[in-house]
Amino acid sequence: MTGLVYKSTGSWYTVKSEQGDFIECRMKGKFRMKGIKSTNPIAVGDIVDYELEETSDAVTGTIFNIHERKNYIVRKSVNLSHQMHIIASNIDRVFLLITINNPPTTFNFIDRFLVTAEAYNIETILVFNKIDTFDEPTLEDQLYMQYVYQQIGYKCLRVSSTEMKGVDELKEMMIGKVSMFSGHSGVGKSTLVNAMEPSLHLKTKTISEASKQGQHTTTFAEMYDLSFNAKIIDTPGIKGFGIVDMEKEEISGYFPEFFKLKDQCKFNNCLHKEEPHCAIKAALERDEIAWSRYNSYLKILEGDEENYRTDTYDEDRKISDETRNQK
Repeated sequence: MTGLVYKSTGSWYTVKSEQGDFIECRMKGKFRMKGIKSTNPIAVGDIVDYELEETSDAVTGTIFNIHERKNYIVRKSVNLSHQMHIIASNIDRVFLLITINNPPTTFNFIDRFLVTAEAYNIETILVFNKIDTFDEPTLEDQLYMQYVYQQIGYKCLRVSSTEMKGVDELKEMMIGKVSMFSGHSGVGKSTLVNAMEPSLHLKTKTISEASKQGQHTTTFAEMYDLSFNAKIIDTPGIKGFGIVDMEKEEISGYFPEFFKLKDQCKFNNCLHKEEPHCAIKAALERDEIAWSRYNSYLKILEGDEENYRTDTYDEDRKISDETRNQK
């Protein structure tokens, strides 16, 4: 029998059958996915083959095969730095929820997420949430961040779950697709899903006033069927986003504005750091590439771990402002 994984708790998997029934399944033995060192061999979004088992309590299943994935999105495992955790698979579109200071989302976090999505060929749309809470300085910060990414070509939406602003536009972009919501804890993923589909009643929590950080409400990734012909994967909040399995020479290829200019560099293996006649650095000096993006590139290149509590948005903004003022 074949089904779609809707929930993964690490040991049990909720699988929806082709007939529409939900069955709790376990994994048969240990899976070794070719070329993937993952802490979770089965992920939400996987198409799997399973066989039924009848016990005295209920009908359960055993998963014995995972179909080839068209894509997946990963992050570095929290405890095992050399392995990765598959967040979800077979995704049509990712919506990365961003808040400016409630909690703060940095350029570095966004860029790391976008690089991973580009590497696995997943379209990402940036959703600036909680716009109803913005004062004038916060609005300026948000519009500046939006400008940076729109110039590159990324789609951006401005949304308020409480005032239902932008929600209908968001729903239109999800029709007929499997979408994933991601972002830090507290950016409003579950609240936004509830705004689109109130009958789901997903758990939500408020931001911690002491730390200005979000509190986890979603423990495991889970897929939901929505009434407007869409599927959504709600994911646990991500604190940091480590890059995995990328050679230094390929990283710049996942920055679209860098990729367009790479062929103009003097050296084919240019890392855009110290090399002469570098097209990326020349564009940077002409303000045609955002300094925040170049900053993120260097941190990824050098292997720095992203931590959104210390790597602040203000620092990235200051670099861009100072550079423009010098021109």
